[in-house]
Amino acid sequence: MISTKKLIKMAKKWQRIAIASRKRVSWPKPVTDEGHFVVYTTDGTRFMIPLTYLNADIFRELLRMAEEEFGIDASGPITLPCDSSLMEYIISMIQKHVAKDFENALIASLASCRYSSLVEHQQQNNQHLLISSF
Repeated sequence: MISTKKLIKMAKKWQRIAIASRKRVSWPKPVTDEGHFVVYTTDGTRFMIPLTYLNADIFRELLRMAEEEFGIDASGPITLPCDSSLMEYIISMIQKHVAKDFENALIASLASCRYSSLVEHQQQNNQHLLISSF
């Protein structure tokens, strides 16, 4: 059996530990490095992007397309409408400072691919409606 003196001593020790832990300030770990922001691709890959990449037309176009496709959700992460391999290619393109003509051609191809996939999706929905109507 534990003596009363020992119990009091243990209680005081636990109180000191509890007080010390309340005074301790812990800062949460940053989600990103300073000067960066995080985006996700449609396949769930996480990319930490430098803020300077926002000057690139291709990146602004991707963000605009993401807003059109997924909307703006202030509480969730930004998801770009591309897969991780295309995102890696775009990042390497921005790092290499490719010519504006090449960047504009890529933007046009992204827009046309997106438009063709939307048309294809609408055609599938129309066929489904025709089948359903019989």
